[in-house]
Formats: sequence, structure tokens, C-alpha cells
Amino acid sequence: MRKVYYLSTCDTCKRIMKELDLSDFEKQDIKTEPMTAEQVDEMKALAGSYEALFSKVARKYRALGLNEQTLSEDDFRKHIIEEYTFLKRPVFIIDEQIFIGNSKKNVAAVADALK
Repeated sequence: MRKVYYLSTCDTCKRIMKELDLSDFEKQDIKTEPMTAEQVDEMKALAGSYEALFSKVARKYRALGLNEQTLSEDDFRKHIIEEYTFLKRPVFIIDEQIFIGNSKKNVAAVADALK
């Protein structure tokens, strides 16, 4: 599977996607097509613990009083993933590996995975 979750209003996402030539990727703009609970579950399965993967955003949500008790677990995961993407960090899934972020190191890792 080759998929990228991105935000269409994010110039950084557009630049990275153009730079990596993702023509054979399935693309989902979470601004116009929010992630489903099934997609969140799929990403959790690929990534392992979503709390570890998205710990910075999870801490922010907990500071606001939002957690598995105030939101359903699926909604909590969905919000964390969408928030991460809205922080202008595209989420790439390449052959069951997950890459997050717009750092040069991450973009290089995605490029290597595409070879």
C-alpha cells in the first residue's frame, strides 16, 4: 500500500509531495475527507502504540482534558492523527511502514523507502 494523508492548504505538504513524486500514491486530503475509524485502526496496527507515535499531540490533548474517557478511543486516535497532520506533517504509508513529518531526515527516509 502506498498512501499519503495530507492537508491541501499546507504549502509544506504540497512541496514535499511534489519533491517525492507521489504519482502512484493514493492520496487523502483530511481537510475535505476526514479519516474514518477504520483508517485510524489500520494506522494504529501499522504504527504500534499511537500514544508513543503521537505522544506530543496526545500530551496536548490530555492537557486540554481530552482523553479516552472524555472521547471514545477511536475519536481520540482520530483527533491525534488529524492534529498531527494539521501540524503540517504529512503521514506516509509505504508498504506497511509509516513515516510522519516534514523534517529532511523523514523526507529522506520516505525517498529511500520508495527506491
